[in-house]
Amino acid sequence: MPKASQVRFGIAIRLAKREKNRAVTTLSEQASQFDALLQRDEPMLALAPMQDVTDLPFWQVITKRGGADVYFTEYFRVHADSRLEKPILRSITENPTGRPVVAQMIGNSIPDLVRTARELQQHPIAGVDLNLGCPAPIVYKKCAGGGLLREPERIDRILGALRDAVETRFTVKTRIGFDDAVVFDELLPIFARHNLDLLTVHGRTVKEMYRSAVHYDFISSAAEAMDCPVLANGNVYSAAKAESVLRETSAHGLMIGRGVIRNPWLFTQIRRHLRGETPVWPSGRDVLDYVTDLFEMTAPENYIEKSQVHKMKKYMNYFGLGVDADGRFLHDIRRAQTKADFFAICREHLDHDEPMPLNPFSPELKTTDVVAGCHT
Repeated sequence: MPKASQVRFGIAIRLAKREKNRAVTTLSEQASQFDALLQRDEPMLALAPMQDVTDLPFWQVITKRGGADVYFTEYFRVHADSRLEKPILRSITENPTGRPVVAQMIGNSIPDLVRTARELQQHPIAGVDLNLGCPAPIVYKKCAGGGLLREPERIDRILGALRDAVETRFTVKTRIGFDDAVVFDELLPIFARHNLDLLTVHGRTVKEMYRSAVHYDFISSAAEAMDCPVLANGNVYSAAKAESVLRETSAHGLMIGRGVIRNPWLFTQIRRHLRGETPVWPSGRDVLDYVTDLFEMTAPENYIEKSQVHKMKKYMNYFGLGVDADGRFLHDIRRAQTKADFFAICREHLDHDEPMPLNPFSPELKTTDVVAGCHT
């Protein structure tokens, strides 16, 4: 090899080692931050993973308004041909929050889950999470996410393999069963056996989706049975509701998704409420700024206007429930086709200085609507 090539090769090797050492150091820092959250007395507040919703731009938007203590990524799909999805990986490598990140996986193949867990640990994460709760039919019909809750023995094998493969913190997010919560009594000993660092429990079955009341008594049972901290998940829509759920479940903290889309100040409001401080509500114009920020931050470069308006409606399905009691905002915003139409409707409802608690109203909706029923 020519001398110049040898020099370049040597430099490349040193740079690669430096990057690897930096990743290991950052990984250790992330785990240390996460450990502190797991051990502290103050409730831990986590942003729930919601596929194609709680992505890197969304993290940037809510971090500016208080943000969570820890962020869970959208799930990495795991199968024989899978690779780490670059848009989700950016949430880890470009983490804008200054807070720990837990990388979530979904799948059922033990060799591929182990491979992916090891790949994820080459990046600056605080932990690896296994999704056992996704209620989307396209997922559970493949026996992934919430579909695995039909096979406790298979879950046992998967958790055993992952616990051996994950050298950092290992966590699980689950529902209380597939179509019947009676299986939860069988699942808890399995979770306990594998020395999890954190268990998040969404208090509904997979088949209940988001339409039923949340069964907080099952979360309470998990908090009592598990040696690790437990997070309560499901229908936390206000600071007062957060306090109620914490008291009812004795959970170590809360994981919130839809409530934060509706109200990105929710984490800050919960912290203030638990400290006994007076809540601070955003004004209509603050909320309008949030929607504007969300539009601009989530829009790809050279975006197609109609496509971005359509994408925003996904957020508005959750957000709109906190705007007006008769559902007129939702009715109007769903019919917007252009950016001008979209923001004209937003200004009509939000261009004011009145405080907005952003608690969900219950407008009359069709049973087929995404947001019908208990949607938080």
